[in-house]
Amino acid sequence: MSIKTTSSICPFCGTGCGIGLRTENGQLVGVEPVSNHPVSKGRLCSKGWNSAYGVERQGRITTPLIKENGEFRKASWEEAVELIHEQFSYHIEEHGPLSVGAISCARATNEDNYAIQKFTRVVLQTNNIDHCARICHSPSVAGLARTLGSGAMTNSIGDIAKADVVVVFGCDPTESHCIIGSEIMHAKERGALLIVVDPRKTRLAHMADVHLQLKLGSNVALVNGLLNIIFSKGWENKAFLEEHCQYLDLLKTSIQDYPPEEVSKLTGVPVDQLIQAARIYSHARSAFLAYGMGVTQYVSGTNNVIAISNLVLSCGQIGRPGTGINPLRGQNNVQGACDMGALPGVYPGYQSTDDPVMQEKFSKAWGYPLPTRPGMTSLGMNEATLQGQFHAMMIFGEDPVVTDPDQNQVSKVLKKMDFLVVVEMSMTDTASFADVVLPASSFAEKDGTFANCERRVQRVRKAIEPIGESLPDWRIIGRLARRFGYSGFDWNCAEEVFDELSGLIPIYSGMSYPRLEQHGGLQWPCNNHAPDGTPILHRKGFPNGKARLIPLHHQSPAENPDAEYPYFLTTIRLHFHYGCGSMTRKSPILERETPSGLLFMNPQDAKNQGLFNNAPVGVRSRRGYIETRVVFSDQLPPGLVSMPYHFDDIPSNQLTNDAQDPVTRMPELKACAVRIEPLSPTARPRPIKELREQGECHAY
Repeated sequence: MSIKTTSSICPFCGTGCGIGLRTENGQLVGVEPVSNHPVSKGRLCSKGWNSAYGVERQGRITTPLIKENGEFRKASWEEAVELIHEQFSYHIEEHGPLSVGAISCARATNEDNYAIQKFTRVVLQTNNIDHCARICHSPSVAGLARTLGSGAMTNSIGDIAKADVVVVFGCDPTESHCIIGSEIMHAKERGALLIVVDPRKTRLAHMADVHLQLKLGSNVALVNGLLNIIFSKGWENKAFLEEHCQYLDLLKTSIQDYPPEEVSKLTGVPVDQLIQAARIYSHARSAFLAYGMGVTQYVSGTNNVIAISNLVLSCGQIGRPGTGINPLRGQNNVQGACDMGALPGVYPGYQSTDDPVMQEKFSKAWGYPLPTRPGMTSLGMNEATLQGQFHAMMIFGEDPVVTDPDQNQVSKVLKKMDFLVVVEMSMTDTASFADVVLPASSFAEKDGTFANCERRVQRVRKAIEPIGESLPDWRIIGRLARRFGYSGFDWNCAEEVFDELSGLIPIYSGMSYPRLEQHGGLQWPCNNHAPDGTPILHRKGFPNGKARLIPLHHQSPAENPDAEYPYFLTTIRLHFHYGCGSMTRKSPILERETPSGLLFMNPQDAKNQGLFNNAPVGVRSRRGYIETRVVFSDQLPPGLVSMPYHFDDIPSNQLTNDAQDPVTRMPELKACAVRIEPLSPTARPRPIKELREQGECHAY
C-alpha cells in the first residue's frame, strides 16, 4: 500500500503549524511540513518533525483500567462507566455538586473541550471546570479583558514581518515557539529594531538592539518607568489616547512614583537603557509586542499584563498591521480550550456564568437547568480537597503532578481524593493516582479543530484509527452522559459538535468545517460582521467602548532569596522538549538532545560554590528537594538559577511556590528561593522516585 498524507495541525505549541501525517498500512510512519500553510509556510521545528513518536502504540493505554488493591486491571467500557456513574452520583448526592469537578485539556480539540465543560455543567451540575490555562495565561485573559475587553492575541503572527520594532517580553520564542522565533529573527535581519525584556540573556537578547535585563519579578516597575519617561518627554500618542482611552489622568499620576533612577534601582536596568527602549518603542511606526509566561506566572501576573497593556495603549501601538499586544500561548489548543468555556467563570465564547441572560441562553440550548454558584479553579479544587470539601474529579489529558507548583502538595491532594478519573494516552504520574483510567485517542486518530495563539481555528483530521479501545474525549463524554440519563450528547461526528458550539458562540458563528477548509482556517471573531475572520482586533475601537488605562504598583515576588535560600529559581522551556514531556520524551532523537533535567547557573556562582560543569548537586526549597547536574550558563546573572519543567524524574515543581495571583489564582512558577547543595563529585543524582523511596524529597 502506498504512503498517504493527511493534512492536520501540529500538536505542540500554540503557533498552529500545518503538518502532514504520513501513514502506511494504517500506521503513522512520519510527518512532513505543509508548504502552503498560512502560518508555518512549509516549516516545522524539531518538536513538530518528531510528533509521530508522541502517538506511537508503545506505552499507550488501550483499554479502560480500574484500580483494585493498589494495582490496575483491564476493564470493559461498560464496567468503567458504571463505576464512574456510581461514584460521582454518590458524592453529588452526599456532598452536593460543588464537591465534584473536572480538568479539561489544552491539547484536546475544541470539540472535546466543549463536550467536557458541557458535561460538567449539565450532568455534574457544577461550574468546577478548569484547565492548564490557569497556570500559563489566565492573567492574559483577565488582564486584557479588563483593559481592552478581549483577552487574546490582538494581531497575527504574519504581522511580525510588518513591524519596524519588535518587543519580546518574558519569553524566548526560539525555544518555545520556534517558527515565531524565526519570524522575529527574520524581522531583525530585515532591519527591524529588537527590544528584549528578560532576566536571562537569551538567544534573542544576544541579537537585540536593547536588552532590558531586569531583576526577576520587577515587570510592573519596569513598565511604569518606561511610561514615566514617555510621558515626561511627550512621546505618548496623544491623539490615540484622546480618542480611544480612559483614565489617563489616573495613570499619569501613578507613574510619577517611578522616575528612571528609582526604577533602575528596582529593576537593575541602567537609566540610559530605559530611555533608549522608551524612545524606540514610542517612536515606532509599527511595534509588535509579544510576551510569555515570564510575564504571567507571578503573584502579580494580571497586573503585569495590565501594565504592558498600559504601555501599548499609551503609544497607540494597537489596531494596526505590525502592532499589538500578543500573548504567545503555550499549548496547541489552550486558546481553544478557553474559547470553549473550560474555565469556571465563563460559558463557551467568554459568556459569563454570572449573567442571568447567559444562564438562560445555555440552559435553553442544552435543555437542562444550569448551576448558578461560582465554580472553583483547579487550585481551588485542590485546596477544597485538603479541607475535606471536594471528593471526586475527572482529569482529561493533563499531568498536574509534573506541571503544577509544589509537587508534594499536588500528590497529597490526589492521594486524598476519594475518587479520581484520568483520561489519558499513557500512564502519566497523575494517571498513576487514578481509580479509573480511560484510554484517549491522539490528535492523529480523530477529527476536530484547534485554535492557535492568533485565534486561528484550523481543522485537525483523522489519519489513523484509534489504537485499541481508545476514543476521542467527546465520545467518552457521550457514553458517560447516557449512563447518567442525559440527552444532548449523542453526536455522531466531530462536525456535529462543532456545529452546535458555533451556534452558541458569537465569535465562532461564521465558522463551519467547509468554511475552515476553504480558508485554511479562520480567525475569530468570524461572524456576519466579519465573515472571513478578523486578523487584527480593535481596528475601529474596543468592546469596552474605550480602553482602560489602569494604575498599578510594583509588587515583589512572594518569596525572595535570603541567607538560608540564597538563589532565585525560575522555570524555563527547552527547545527539544514540551510540557510535561509525555510526547517529546518518546522521541529518541529529542531525548538524545536533552535526556534529563538540568540546573543552569551563572559560572561565577558555580565556581564560588566549588562546582565544576556537570557537577552533581542537590537543589532545595522550602517545599522540596531534587538532585540533578549543574550546567554553566552565561545567560543567567549572578544569583539566578533556572530549570526546565519537562522531566518527571527531575521535576522542578518539587521546588516551586504555589503562592497565587489574587485575581486569577495563577501560581508563582517563575520565582522561588532555593539553595544549591554540592554532592560528592562522583555521586549520581538520584531521580525523584528514588528520593521518595528513601524519604528525602521533602525540604527540612
